[in-house]
Amino acid sequence: MRIRVTFSKTGALRYIGHLDLHKMWERTTRRANLALMYSQGFHPQPKIQLASALPLGFSSRCELVDLWVDEAVDLESLPPRLQKAVPPGLGILNVAHIDEKSPPMQTQLLSAEYQVTFFDQIDLVELDEHISACLAAASLPRERRGKPYELRPLIETLRLDEADAEGHPRLWMQLTAREGATGRPEEVLDALQVPYDGARVERCGLVFKEN
Repeated sequence: MRIRVTFSKTGALRYIGHLDLHKMWERTTRRANLALMYSQGFHPQPKIQLASALPLGFSSRCELVDLWVDEAVDLESLPPRLQKAVPPGLGILNVAHIDEKSPPMQTQLLSAEYQVTFFDQIDLVELDEHISACLAAASLPRERRGKPYELRPLIETLRLDEADAEGHPRLWMQLTAREGATGRPEEVLDALQVPYDGARVERCGLVFKEN
């Protein structure tokens, strides 16, 4: 049985990396007494698939993990069962049964949506001008890990968003999330000449190919 779990990642878990998160889900299945399936061969690996790596320091309300379990599971009772087994900062939002033959999520992911909340004072008129300039630019050359790349094709949507309940200004962006073409919010903020300190970046949605 293949189960897809939607979960949030906040608090101290924002600083848990992709590999550690994978191990955390393996421990969670044991604590929840789920019969997790393993691959065949000399070095069996747990059958766990995360949709997309989330950069360190970012929170999320839309993370996805697929778990293969060797038992029939009552989905209605599973969320509280998992919630008791996960560490603080991880919230179980939804569980669903997925066809075991469905392709890996990583191969179907197209883009990711992010919301940036600014807690420090920011000039919104100037920020809006920088947004327009970025969107109008034919090229936004950048460098990542010492290698040059082009940022502009990775930006699908970029706009000011409604302020939050406390009046903090917010920015919305949708960036490509395909293998070899993944946009990073902190790179976009740097291109907008916006300091990363004093801002909270949250992943809000994942966009997949339509089946």
